[in-house]
Amino acid sequence: MEQLDLSVSLAGVTLKNPVVVASGTFGFGREFGQFYDLSELGGICVKGLTLHPREGNPPPRIAETPMGILNSVGLQNPGVDGFIARELPWLREHDVKIIANISGNTPEEYGVMCEKLSRAGVDMIEVNISCPNVKAGGLQYGVVPEMAAQVTEEARSHSDVPVMVKLSPNVTDITVIARAVAEAGADALSLINTVRGMRIDVRTRRPVLKMNTGGLSGPAVLPVAVRMVWEVAQAVDLPILGMGGVSKGEDAAQLMLAGASAVAVGTACFADPYAPLNVRDELEKIAAEQGLARVSELTGGVKPW
Repeated sequence: MEQLDLSVSLAGVTLKNPVVVASGTFGFGREFGQFYDLSELGGICVKGLTLHPREGNPPPRIAETPMGILNSVGLQNPGVDGFIARELPWLREHDVKIIANISGNTPEEYGVMCEKLSRAGVDMIEVNISCPNVKAGGLQYGVVPEMAAQVTEEARSHSDVPVMVKLSPNVTDITVIARAVAEAGADALSLINTVRGMRIDVRTRRPVLKMNTGGLSGPAVLPVAVRMVWEVAQAVDLPILGMGGVSKGEDAAQLMLAGASAVAVGTACFADPYAPLNVRDELEKIAAEQGLARVSELTGGVKPW
């Protein structure tokens, strides 16, 4: 029996397997590297980067919820230059694709970061458009098609590596944003980002997070992610990195059947550092049981009623 081919292509970047770790849940890999060889992963999407270092939001900024967590960490990071100087050389010692996640306050900031990172040698750039535009009164780029397109154009024009745009689920119709960034030149899409949520301590009557609201992630959002990946896959002809609540192989298979070329494991890493490898192995078993020669054959294989 021939061995199952686990490799997949994401915007021309070949991943040895379809499991990536999601930005903000894996740091820069140093802690997880104590558990296993990071080369076993398909890719590492590093902690979100900004042009300048950021301390993030004040605590409490993470809270558990039923089937997930709320976070308002606030993009704490060493800045693009700090990442390139201290983290990227270490990551490059591993045989794994490196995806740099970036967030900016203006389109120009995205352009500067793309130029720096593509020259530094990352394999792909994930553009987070769930960020406030300071020039537009704090309105998020990801909820207005024209603003999302503007950031995409700026990023694409300053990058020598594929640009993947990360879509926010906090919109009325995600396909409108997907089409806008596709037309603006995006090479791939990743979705979904966290769903905005809130919890209140009924005794103190205060929100459990200092910033009042935060992003909900974990198994609770998986059905939302599957639905949105399916909708976007039908709306645009771009490869998709699917994410949102993936904690086992069956979750990953659902996202791929909905249209994703690869998947990202995020919140599950907090509970089990081996979660990405377990997802990979379980996904391989599912594909083998279905008699597939390549795991990529799962992509878009859903059979709607």
